[in-house]
Amino acid sequence: MISLLTAFFTSFIATILIIRTQKLHGGFSGDRDLDGPQKFHTKSVPRIGGVAIGLGIFATIGLRYQGNAPGPEELLLLFCALPAFGIGVTEDITKKISVRTRLIFTAFGALLAYLFLDAQINSLDIPVLDYLFLVPAVSILFTIFAITGLANAYNIIDGFNGLSSMVGIISLLGLGYIGIKLNDPMIFSLSFMMASAILGFFIWNYPRGLIFLGDGGAYLIGFWIAILSVLTVCRHSEVSPWFALVLNAYPILETIFTIYRRKFHQGKSPGHPDGIHFHSLIFRRILNRTHITDESDWFSANAKTSPYLWVLSSLAVIPAILFFYSTSILIGFFLVFIISYVWLYKRVVTFRTPQWMRP
Repeated sequence: MISLLTAFFTSFIATILIIRTQKLHGGFSGDRDLDGPQKFHTKSVPRIGGVAIGLGIFATIGLRYQGNAPGPEELLLLFCALPAFGIGVTEDITKKISVRTRLIFTAFGALLAYLFLDAQINSLDIPVLDYLFLVPAVSILFTIFAITGLANAYNIIDGFNGLSSMVGIISLLGLGYIGIKLNDPMIFSLSFMMASAILGFFIWNYPRGLIFLGDGGAYLIGFWIAILSVLTVCRHSEVSPWFALVLNAYPILETIFTIYRRKFHQGKSPGHPDGIHFHSLIFRRILNRTHITDESDWFSANAKTSPYLWVLSSLAVIPAILFFYSTSILIGFFLVFIISYVWLYKRVVTFRTPQWMRP
């Protein structure tokens, strides 16, 4: 409990300090690009909220280290997360780091996790495909690809107040629950620790958007969840490999669909931003807003957008933790989730939004 309170209050206080001192650092920490296709704010806002979350994690592990509480895994996970977190914060400050460079640094962190934490994907519980994982290179490359992809996915869904951070909290609570159920102290302590740190930031990010998560925060959350998801599967044989996939179904599917839309439908680079993510469509076509006119409104259209996706994410997390042991059931839920996502996206994008989704 002390660890959770430390993570929360450190992040909470650090977030306040960042907001209160933005006149001093806003010139380099503020999100001043107000015209991009994925921008839904009208004034510069600090985008280094990830620094507060990172400080919460650093402080908590440091406190536990003083009390000789942490195992080597906690320190190693923190070490492995530094490349992704560091390059994300660098982008938040300089606004000049390319997507490719960020992915390379994140992939390097994933390689470190493979080597030092033994975080590896060795099976998908599909006999034919599992033969491929007998080749070490296949396991290494697939693990790095999966971890890097999920870290980037959290950056992709970070479009509205509270969206990426609450989706992360929901997934971490699911991981923590499984950690308790499997009596794995490392999994549940690191899951709840990160969830507490995110919550300290979330209070100031939602609903008013006084501070943004930034690339550093999004990559840190996504990387942390990816590593814990992989470790949960590889440390416990009773957990299906599909647990990790279904638990993170929303950010994964949003990323895959974004790549498909940009590359094959629009003929653009997958790294090129656009304004037709599912969350953007909800904002524009369900809440009928094309811009924000009154940011003083506590529950503006921006704030009302995120709960739609919190519910969607929960509809994947709940079956993942209920049926973590069954590959066949999880595959079934994953297919249902894909069909539901595509159907809803198509209905919204063609102006045929179901009545029950309208406010």
